[in-house]
Amino acid sequence: MMSYNSSGDVIAAIATAAGGGIGIVRISGNGAAGIIKKIFAANKKIKKFEARKLYYGDIVDPFDGRTVDEALVSFMYAPNSYTAEDTVEINCHGGAAPLKKILELVLQNGARLAEPGEFTKRAFLNGRIDLSQAEAVADIISAKTEAQAKYAAVQLEGGLSDIVNEFKEIILNCLARIEAAIDYPEHEDELGPASPEIIASELENLIGQAVKLVKSAEAGKIIRDGINAVIAGKPNVGKSSLLNALLKEDRAIVTDMPGTTRDALTESVNLSGVPLNLTDTAGIRETTDIIEKIGVERSEKTVGAAELIFLVLDGSEPLDAQDFSLIDKIKDKKAIIIINKSDLPNVITRETPEIASLDKPAVMLSAKSRGGISELTDEIKKSVYSGGFDAENRGVLSNIRHIDALNGALEHLRLAKETAEAGFAVDFISIDLTAAYERLAEITGDNAGADLIDKIFSEFCLGK
Repeated sequence: MMSYNSSGDVIAAIATAAGGGIGIVRISGNGAAGIIKKIFAANKKIKKFEARKLYYGDIVDPFDGRTVDEALVSFMYAPNSYTAEDTVEINCHGGAAPLKKILELVLQNGARLAEPGEFTKRAFLNGRIDLSQAEAVADIISAKTEAQAKYAAVQLEGGLSDIVNEFKEIILNCLARIEAAIDYPEHEDELGPASPEIIASELENLIGQAVKLVKSAEAGKIIRDGINAVIAGKPNVGKSSLLNALLKEDRAIVTDMPGTTRDALTESVNLSGVPLNLTDTAGIRETTDIIEKIGVERSEKTVGAAELIFLVLDGSEPLDAQDFSLIDKIKDKKAIIIINKSDLPNVITRETPEIASLDKPAVMLSAKSRGGISELTDEIKKSVYSGGFDAENRGVLSNIRHIDALNGALEHLRLAKETAEAGFAVDFISIDLTAAYERLAEITGDNAGADLIDKIFSEFCLGK
């Protein structure tokens, strides 16, 4: 890790969206306090600005003495700040003009414009947070539901980091004992035994814990990204009406004319704190209309890639060849059968042989009157969310980079265990143990390269 003020310069950026009641200009680096003293006139004489106190006064342009805005200014000194550097935050009015002018004054008096994510990057480089915690900051900013925000907050507090560090500590302990057994066998009693049998037993327990964490990835991905669901069916069965019913607003155009939907329409609905990304597709049927044909082809591709399919059938009409074709397409997919138009006399039901034989959840529903929507949402929770998620569970993976690193570590741990069980010398075991440790260190960023660090933080918003 790098030391405080590692880059030697002062950075600044607007940390809030323009147009709100309050705006914040953030400054970080050695010399931040000196810059603010040039442009801030406190309402009373201050010998030294104390940390974590708000000072009221005016931001003044030192070149012409004009007051730009009144402000509340706070000071946080290294290492007790977000970046672990001297940090100043200027709270002013949130209009675009005062924010822009105050930032200009800060830049004119010695700071440079921060790069996207540079404040959080400095927090990482200065050792205040690790890389997985830094990524959690971005997740909090982009969270659309309460569950996503809770999950990201747990990771920011070090939920995943704690588990990964425990794994690393176990591996280091094994490596230390192996090293001692090779170089200082007379001290084996002090560090503990390092026989292949004992190492293999300890690795078996560690592998079990790692496998459990890997298995959490599916749930974690759904919390973080939601699940992509597709509403499929032939034309005029009520797909767009279903989308509107789930969204509780008229988002899709609904008419009695078949083929109204020509292209995919995607919206997100918050279901028990997790985003359900719904795509309404063009009705799948044989058609000579060139535009509709393109829409049908796109629908078929979307259905093929979906994580969850809502197959909508018209319950007031007998199943036909198009229905049977769609039923065949979803046999091996995670799907919920929706028998729509339950407000009309039903010709097909959940007990219809072709429906019952699918062994998939089926819901009787009227998208028009929205009857049966609560039953559908319950089925979605059962089928996809298993009734819901514990977003505050500390042992949940969701980030693809973390999943890949943990899978890599798990592979090396298994190889190390196999080597130990085969009775090879302990120094052979240490090769894969070291590789497993390095893969785990990728998660927390202990050995992250500059390219990876730059890539991660470049995806942050400016001012964070």
